[in-house]
Amino acid sequence: MTKSILSFLLLLLFPIFLGAQDAEILKPIYQLFDGMRAGDSTAVRTAFMPDVFMETILTNKDGKVTVKQGSLLDFVTAVGTPHDAQWDEKIGSYKIRKDGNLATVWTDYTFYLGDKLSHCGVNSFTLVNQLNGWKIKHLIDTRRRENCPTKITDPRDRVINQLMDNWHHAAATGDEIVFFNTLGPASIYLGTDASERWTKNEFKSFALKYFERDTAWAFQPLERKIYYSKKGDVAWFNETLDTWMDVCRGSGVLEKDANGKWILQHYHLAIAVPNEKVKGYLKLLEEE
Repeated sequence: MTKSILSFLLLLLFPIFLGAQDAEILKPIYQLFDGMRAGDSTAVRTAFMPDVFMETILTNKDGKVTVKQGSLLDFVTAVGTPHDAQWDEKIGSYKIRKDGNLATVWTDYTFYLGDKLSHCGVNSFTLVNQLNGWKIKHLIDTRRRENCPTKITDPRDRVINQLMDNWHHAAATGDEIVFFNTLGPASIYLGTDASERWTKNEFKSFALKYFERDTAWAFQPLERKIYYSKKGDVAWFNETLDTWMDVCRGSGVLEKDANGKWILQHYHLAIAVPNEKVKGYLKLLEEE
């Protein structure tokens, strides 16, 4: 059933447009943290301008506040030197301010050495847009060990979570416009049956009869984990769904188009059969 309510479509698309505007400014910041996790000194160094100014605000045991200046060379050398535990700095929410070629980004973060929480605080970035893109000109941070959040959600996740939630909602409300516009022109959909491998056009031909109803199918996302490429233009995820087939698992790949909009390029739906029920499932197949 076709839906053409303008306000509803704008509500669906707004988070995607917002994410596209932020993406270029945030790119060197994610490059920095991905490089730290990988021990990639080149990726870390090229996220900064060569004359970057680095500082840390510290408070000693007596409560005295000091500002410690850092060196890009020392930092890059430390990142590239093998260490036992991975340096994993997870950022939470962010606030962006931009005017022309100047931008500031304020993020909270939690820093882990491997799986062990080390400290947390706030990063304040100043970035400048140059011919080769946005680069970090100034970084100042705070550090503490008290009141650190135990769970950090990547702020990029909100755009993809909204996109995928909208996609499932479109199927539940019979909205073929939103559902199929989310898929890329060369996308592939794999269904639960071994024969169900469809291109976008094949899937559309198969599914349109279901979208003529008020509900094509209703899958409710229960949880989702999202991962990103180093450049941040490809993402992949796995999710658990509550469906009429009981619990199912979906996995997919998304890619940013030329306008910075996420497009779903691959989706695979699978029925989650508990291990203790596999023998019974195989027996049913033999009986058939």
